[in-house]
Amino acid sequence: MTTTVENATPTPVSLGGARGGPDATSLRQDAWWLEPVVTVAILTAFVVYSTWAAFINKDYYAGAALHRNLLSPFYSPCLSASCVAGSHPRVIAEWWSLSPALLILIFPLGFRLTCYYYRKAYYRSFWWSPPACAVADAHGSYSGETRIPLILQNVHRYFFWILLAFNTILTIDAIEAFHQPGLGWGISVGAVVLTLNAAFLWLYSLSCHACRHFCGGQVRSFAKHPVRHKLWKLVTPLNARHMQFAWISLFGVALADLYVRLVASGTIHDAGFHF
Repeated sequence: MTTTVENATPTPVSLGGARGGPDATSLRQDAWWLEPVVTVAILTAFVVYSTWAAFINKDYYAGAALHRNLLSPFYSPCLSASCVAGSHPRVIAEWWSLSPALLILIFPLGFRLTCYYYRKAYYRSFWWSPPACAVADAHGSYSGETRIPLILQNVHRYFFWILLAFNTILTIDAIEAFHQPGLGWGISVGAVVLTLNAAFLWLYSLSCHACRHFCGGQVRSFAKHPVRHKLWKLVTPLNARHMQFAWISLFGVALADLYVRLVASGTIHDAGFHF
């Protein structure tokens, strides 16, 4: 049986030509550029804010003077010799006297920069490779991630394990935030903020494609690996929401730093109660 479509408009296709057609709008008449522009704006704003927060090197810890124990995730663990009293753990890097954030942010930013989802986000938004479906690629050739600098994306799997350690530290920070020096244990907005930040960072990390691969990748028979099968089944639903967790955790870690900064500087009061 032959089916015909009346009034159909044929779309010319040039095999071997530029992806998406000869010009950037050949197959798209909608505002396809809006998503990459918004992505550029958000990611650029995060980079600018995190860079400023890392270099300013103050107001990152609300301590005993405020009856709080709130440490910005950008400065945790605070290993530098310049860390304010009460914010650092027992181990201190005496050889590092600059802002502790400059020593720390390398790892979480490295994880996000090489993240599979964020690759898609900035490949489309910053490099326009391609900027959207059915839109021409801005580059004349494509070599994948086989050359410098894109070949460095392969370090993502190693950043994943490092981030698990950072997530554990931020979880400890969140628990310690419920201890209010001079008052006892209690609940405050800051403690809740740090707890939510740690939770979403865990969801972002555990929903990572690398995590799912470590759990069930290269397994020919799940019957022979029941533990890995259970782990794979656990993280697979999270993996389906990796994009959402990526964005929520990005906003969350910035807002957590901003909240601690406002409390530490005396701009706002961290409302709460103690037992």
